[in-house]
Amino acid sequence: MVATRNRPMLRILGFFICAAFVYLSFRDLWLNHKGKAKLGFVKRNGTQFVVDDKPLYVNGWNSYWFMDHAVDEHSRNLVGEMLEAGAKMGLTVCRTWAFNDGGYNALQISPGRFDERVFQALDHVIAEARKHDVRLLLSLVNNLQAYGGKTQYVNWAWQEGVGVSSSNDSFFFDPSIRNYFKNYLKVLLTRKNSVTGIEYRNDPTIFAWELINEPRCTTDVSGKTLQDWIDEMTGFIKSIDDKHLLTVGLEGFYGPNSPKRLTVNPEQWASELGTDFVQNSNSSNIDFASVHIYPDHWFHNQTFEEKIKFVVKWMQSHIEDGFKELKKPVLFTEFGLSNLNKDYEPSQREKFYRIIFDVVYKSAKRKKSGAGTLVWQLFMEGMETFSDDFGIVPHEQDSIYKLMIEQSCRLGKVTGRLKEHKLKELCSHKQ
Repeated sequence: MVATRNRPMLRILGFFICAAFVYLSFRDLWLNHKGKAKLGFVKRNGTQFVVDDKPLYVNGWNSYWFMDHAVDEHSRNLVGEMLEAGAKMGLTVCRTWAFNDGGYNALQISPGRFDERVFQALDHVIAEARKHDVRLLLSLVNNLQAYGGKTQYVNWAWQEGVGVSSSNDSFFFDPSIRNYFKNYLKVLLTRKNSVTGIEYRNDPTIFAWELINEPRCTTDVSGKTLQDWIDEMTGFIKSIDDKHLLTVGLEGFYGPNSPKRLTVNPEQWASELGTDFVQNSNSSNIDFASVHIYPDHWFHNQTFEEKIKFVVKWMQSHIEDGFKELKKPVLFTEFGLSNLNKDYEPSQREKFYRIIFDVVYKSAKRKKSGAGTLVWQLFMEGMETFSDDFGIVPHEQDSIYKLMIEQSCRLGKVTGRLKEHKLKELCSHKQ
């Protein structure tokens, strides 16, 4: 009889125990979601990037290897660790590859055929970036042969018997290859992330799309072939995704269409690559210009001090063109100093970085078009096989580590973002 009388009470007690279990299980997830502000898309306002009506100047880095490492569960953790390390330095944007055409761990195995396992790796990269409050500049194809590039597309066309030329530059003008690339773009842009459930084209974690890494079309030095391709492909991308910013991916060389700027190029060969910084960046669907900085690859007999002088002139010229000609932001998406130079000393790299950071900081203070920098490139410990003569493990080079934090704080002060929680903590600790 006692057990019968207590049965309703036991049911009530059981209900509360179950409710408490559910609450404790999902509380952290709910609090985390509640604590994260809704992420807005990066937009352009004249020569500035803006987020939530505030200017954004980029201090970021390149880690091209994210998707490749996320495929393997044994190396996947390096993606999150690198993003966490970048976030701790106040870095806001990471540039990485969203392509791997043919070969090992290929995203696109053959035209229109994709490896879901690799796509899920890219899903993971994007989800991890959001988790660490880092945005991604995703590059869509390589002009170089690494990770397939335009050479792989040309080979596919020849294998299928539809190629019109064996030249790698046929990537830009062969109708079949253009269709291959458009199909890839459509699949990528409309991809629904298996982790977040958000289509890529609707995900503000993606800072912008980069059409191609370092395009060159040497078979047409007039620049018409490349320009036609840029106009067609950017129009196609914008027809599917009008939320994200878009850039070409240029090295920044001036071509025949900018005769007054040819003296800014490192040497004459730079004007004969079928590209033109002003013309290519002026395309109506291009939201911001991109530039690279590699004086020790572009010159062979210059001293370090001569290279520094060139860098300042190179940057100032492009910032001026962005402000006066293009009226668009200019982002220096790759820069580095090789440690294989005959006269290389570690202190040179710090000076090189500081000069570049100073030019952007001064531009930001004057509200000009210099919109930020992305260092090439950052790695984690034990990744030497993926490094090159520019690679850096941040915490192993204390002076560079501190310099990058300093730049994050300087740019945060210019934009009024120092009050944001992460920057406030980082920069107050620095001081």
